[in-house]
Amino acid sequence: MLKTICAFGLLACGLAAAADTAPVPVCTAVPGWTQRGEARSYVGDNLFEYMDGNAEGYLIYGFQSMHGVTCVKGPVTLVIDISDFGEPDLSYGMFTANRDLREPMAKLGAGGQIVPRRAIFTKGQYYVEIAASPEGDHTATLQEWMAAFEKVVPGSTSPPVALTWFPAEKQQTLRLVPESVLGIRLLRRGYAAQYDYGKAFVVTEATPESAGGVLQKLRARFAATGETTAATVADEAFQANDKYLGRLCFFRKGRYVGGYANVADGQNPVDLSVALAAKLP
Repeated sequence: MLKTICAFGLLACGLAAAADTAPVPVCTAVPGWTQRGEARSYVGDNLFEYMDGNAEGYLIYGFQSMHGVTCVKGPVTLVIDISDFGEPDLSYGMFTANRDLREPMAKLGAGGQIVPRRAIFTKGQYYVEIAASPEGDHTATLQEWMAAFEKVVPGSTSPPVALTWFPAEKQQTLRLVPESVLGIRLLRRGYAAQYDYGKAFVVTEATPESAGGVLQKLRARFAATGETTAATVADEAFQANDKYLGRLCFFRKGRYVGGYANVADGQNPVDLSVALAAKLP
């Protein structure tokens, strides 16, 4: 594996002996390019020095480190960065936060996208991004670079299994919410899918007991401002009508807390939650 990586010039071979060494991009990964300026390296504490106001968007997804380089060939400049988010779910979350929903996905890693001046993809715990300048269509160049990186960046090419839990029909968006799912602090991190008839979510807790505690606190919260009633979904559930989240049903199945909120008239939040719970492990 190490020989393959070094052949593509993606890692500094002298630093690649440790299995957990993060990939470091170099301009020789694609022939004909040369480095401009010093290579970049950042961690959470100093990322703001590189991207200032955008750093928070990375830190919220558990950003751990970044290695980057600027490469030039003729009039074209590429700013290349590879970030480590510690786990695939968080790296994929960073990808979904940055992809353009108006543009198609590309078959890269666990998910990718290439547009005329920008390319991104996620693979395992790593998130790769390239910005091209000047103005113009750099698609072919970006495709060449991304193909080289995809071969050597380690990690699984499978999207998070959580994506399969949510109905695909009429789905508008589906993403990892890094904190306060549905705007509720108790729902610390999870996946949420938007539909024209409501919003579905699933949060994974450490144990069934901790998930049960979360559901009890949620029910107490909604009971304080209105009426809640028990519902027959998975291990335990309740439904309510909230000022902000509308008609809702929340349930627990093992260590998962999920459900629907803002359910439109003509839809039954309990039935929707039953179908969602059936997809969970």
